[in-house]
Amino acid sequence: MNTLNKFLLACVPVVGLAACGGGDTADRIDLADPTVRFVHASPLAPNLTLSHGTVIQSDVTDKPYKFASNYFNVDMGASDWSVKTSTGAVTLGTVSIDPVRGNKYTIVALPASNTESSIYLITDPYNKPLTSDSARLRIMNASFNASNIDLYMTAVGADITATGPTIGATAYKTSGPASGGDSIDIPGGTYQITITTAGTKTVLFKGQRTFGNNNDILLISVPDSLLPGAIKTLVKIEGETGTTEVPAS
Repeated sequence: MNTLNKFLLACVPVVGLAACGGGDTADRIDLADPTVRFVHASPLAPNLTLSHGTVIQSDVTDKPYKFASNYFNVDMGASDWSVKTSTGAVTLGTVSIDPVRGNKYTIVALPASNTESSIYLITDPYNKPLTSDSARLRIMNASFNASNIDLYMTAVGADITATGPTIGATAYKTSGPASGGDSIDIPGGTYQITITTAGTKTVLFKGQRTFGNNNDILLISVPDSLLPGAIKTLVKIEGETGTTEVPAS
């Protein structure tokens, strides 16, 4: 949405716009406080703690693999966020966030190799159309063993042979769409989720999951510790507790 349209919409009471889409109208017109969340997506790392500057976040303390917080509001002004091991306070990484109203920020802990972990910051401007009730989708490639990946969101049982990816060529330790770009819209419904090696139809993961309208969906590909070279897929749906594994099919 362009700047003029957002300015004009800002003159309309937010309560009068709430029926246009989900309950996130203030985010869509960039009036809401910026928000941050944390996702522990490194099967290699111990329990982790998130700090804002020198202040430990009480709700994100000593959290295990597959933990994911929901978004929480943050004050304006640039500051550093660090992820440390809960025992020994070893820093996995630090990112700087200069928050913008209406934007959403996700700090992800992910494996950096088969022995170490690091972090990555996803910035989502969340420029979702006011009249849309579609789900929002992004994928994070946290699989050091998978290189670049393509994501297909199709009807269950669909053949992807002649189909282009929904989100293509997401490199390891990046998100698709890339950080700083908007998540994409998909209708609510039941999907076959297929991840392939980018540019090929070589399937790395196939599963099935149902999503609702206005869901905010983050898919995360992670190494499968039981099958060397294979991956699993976690999903974080905003408003739900933690992450869950997408059942393979």
